[in-house]
Amino acid sequence: MLVKLKVNGELRSADVPPETTLLKMLREDLGLTGAKLGCDVGDCGTCTVIVDGESVNSCLMLAAKANGRDVTTIEGLATSAELHPLQKSFEELGALQCGFCGPGMLMSAKNLLEKNPEPTVFEIRDALSGNLCRCTGYSKIIEAIQDAGRAMSASAT
Repeated sequence: MLVKLKVNGELRSADVPPETTLLKMLREDLGLTGAKLGCDVGDCGTCTVIVDGESVNSCLMLAAKANGRDVTTIEGLATSAELHPLQKSFEELGALQCGFCGPGMLMSAKNLLEKNPEPTVFEIRDALSGNLCRCTGYSKIIEAIQDAGRAMSASAT
């Protein structure tokens, strides 16, 4: 089946079998390998992307369900000129170590900050509840998200 979607602002399409997940389509058919295959059952969040303004586990969503929708992946976070404020903050504060959970963590954080640029620690923890990190203990991640939210708010004014 032909699946057409807007990925990171660009119209893309692929002819995939009906059982193909969005993650598989993104990685294998569109060459966007930032979202990772972790658990393949929606528990770890390494595959998180944003579909029509909502964080989703792309390993659980069929590509056909994304047909005609707007998808943002980690590859769409930065511009060619500069990193997104979240990426800058994560880098500056050392919020990630191995990087495996990073793309999903950043996408969940982006979705949160688009809706709430000044989240509380509780709101950040809630937004990240579907993303597992085995390396950092989350403190630096939470700090980086708060820092990025402040930077994004300051640049918007």
